[in-house]
Amino acid sequence: MKSQLPLSSDEDEDYGRLSAASGAAYCWWRSTAAFDEYCMNENKQLPSITGLTRQVRLLRELERLALVVAGDGLDELRQKLFAYRVGDFWIPAGGIPREEMDIPAANTVLLTGFTGSGKSSLVNLMYSVLGRAGLIPFAQTSSGKSSENTTMFLQEHNVLRSVRSGFCVYDSRGFNYDNVSEGLDELSGWMSEGVHHNQPCVRPGDQGPAEEDSESFMSTSSSKYVVRRVNCVLVIVNIAEVYQAMKGGDLKPLMATKELFCFPPLRVCGEYPILITTHGDMLLPKERLEARLKITEILGISEATGMYDIVCLTEYGFLAEESDPVTAFALAETVYRALLISDRTHVPRRSPRDWALMVISWLLCFFGAIFSLLAEFCSKLGRRRCFRI
Repeated sequence: MKSQLPLSSDEDEDYGRLSAASGAAYCWWRSTAAFDEYCMNENKQLPSITGLTRQVRLLRELERLALVVAGDGLDELRQKLFAYRVGDFWIPAGGIPREEMDIPAANTVLLTGFTGSGKSSLVNLMYSVLGRAGLIPFAQTSSGKSSENTTMFLQEHNVLRSVRSGFCVYDSRGFNYDNVSEGLDELSGWMSEGVHHNQPCVRPGDQGPAEEDSESFMSTSSSKYVVRRVNCVLVIVNIAEVYQAMKGGDLKPLMATKELFCFPPLRVCGEYPILITTHGDMLLPKERLEARLKITEILGISEATGMYDIVCLTEYGFLAEESDPVTAFALAETVYRALLISDRTHVPRRSPRDWALMVISWLLCFFGAIFSLLAEFCSKLGRRRCFRI
């Protein structure tokens, strides 16, 4: 591990505890030349935060994650998620008390992205980190890019493994880079109509077995599950795949990612969805930094706080590294941030007066349509009589 930043005595103790607890914290960015330069510049007089380069801001954020993990940050954040109940992060606004808000039984976080991005692997990592489930693959992951092993149905996951959990995570089927519009149409339906467990994701190009499976699910149990409104969306991106394509001159994955990330229905309370990049461990540390800076620049988000770099579990249910507490904390912080956004999406519950006004407006529209048809009919009848005369 490379030399660290000049720290205070308390911070030195924190880093010491981190190294003792996990053997050697997997801080991959510290092996880059950029981090060496960053360490040297820390000894000098730095400009204001606004005057820092994008690379320096990114390295500062990565060091923040490592410093928080060195203490009890991960355990404290876990406890907050265990104790969370839907609406706990709701802030009173508009003079409406919480009792008059339409708060669901659980907040719903939807994972979306392209095929092979690591959505199901991320779900397994949530079970491992948050649910303390050990190395058990709860969600089936795809091998390579074979469409036969992709998620064919929307799957609801209680990643805390608790009946009192205030949120659930939905794993979805990946989209295709060559047909982004088809995926966006399907995603728009999920956002407007809601999602439910075992909801089939059947597309025109699917083969026979997928259609037969979907019919069996629809005829048995899928219609019995509760329909949930999506409160927050996590966009999952395979950073290794996007970066390798960029190096080869293929910008299709990057532009498709931008189209998905900037899709208007995904914006909640005026904010973009949360971006998570996976498979960063397949790149060299220098390439990993470069890819993150490039992707955040194209998407127009902060390179430091606009995304989370998370290494997913392998298909066998193991972490790529023996110990990666930074990834664990980044994952917990992502879920925590998703719940903060979710509790901002709650709207006031309709009162009897609101329902009465809605019924009256529907009746007025209905009568208006009838009178319009009658007027059109009478007009045509009058013109026919004029022609006869």
